[in-house]
Amino acid sequence: MKKITIAIDGHSSCGKSTMAKDLAKRIGYIYVDTGAMYRAVTLFAMQNSMISTDGSIDEHILRNHLADAKITFTINTATGRPDTMLNGKNVEQVIRSIEVSNHVSRIATLPFVREEMVRAQQAMGREKGVVMDGRDIGTVVFPDAEMKVFVTASSAVRAQRRFDELKAKGMAADYNDILRNIEERDYIDTHRDIAPLRKANDAIVLDNSEMTIEQQNEWLFNLYLELTK
Repeated sequence: MKKITIAIDGHSSCGKSTMAKDLAKRIGYIYVDTGAMYRAVTLFAMQNSMISTDGSIDEHILRNHLADAKITFTINTATGRPDTMLNGKNVEQVIRSIEVSNHVSRIATLPFVREEMVRAQQAMGREKGVVMDGRDIGTVVFPDAEMKVFVTASSAVRAQRRFDELKAKGMAADYNDILRNIEERDYIDTHRDIAPLRKANDAIVLDNSEMTIEQQNEWLFNLYLELTK
């Protein structure tokens, strides 16, 4: 069976990463969580006092030290899925916190950050056989991807999912704060000047508001089978 590039884009907290990880594991492809890469850069900026209390970013310092943020992925033996590593430390849980979520969209709008992340992502997927999810995979990173999916769900559903996810991990969570964050991120993601979130013309829309994880996984797998006949 021929190897292809699979691009999964969509709004925040709509389950892109979960379905992409499950599909990659099922078909033996490499999975790259591009959203985690931007979150890791955000955490790096936070850890090094590059983001002030009012949310403003010291772009000059971040630009000069971006190369010091070494982002890699390692397979978690318990889950069989990749965890995000920042400078050798597992940050998979902390990058999903509301604190990181509050800043990641603004970090992702910085042209020099996007340029570096896109370069790294294209290098990871050069040999095909990759599943990559994010905001601009099908429009910017891999515009020629053979399989493009745009995932969405209502903001209320997405907020509840993120709330449940954080609580299950024992992390502090407030539904209303999460909902506000999601709606703010949607606006920033769709209105930024550099690579705004939008559906690629040839992408297939998946609204999973009323779908279980099992249902969306089967939908995605069947689409893959259809496109690789």
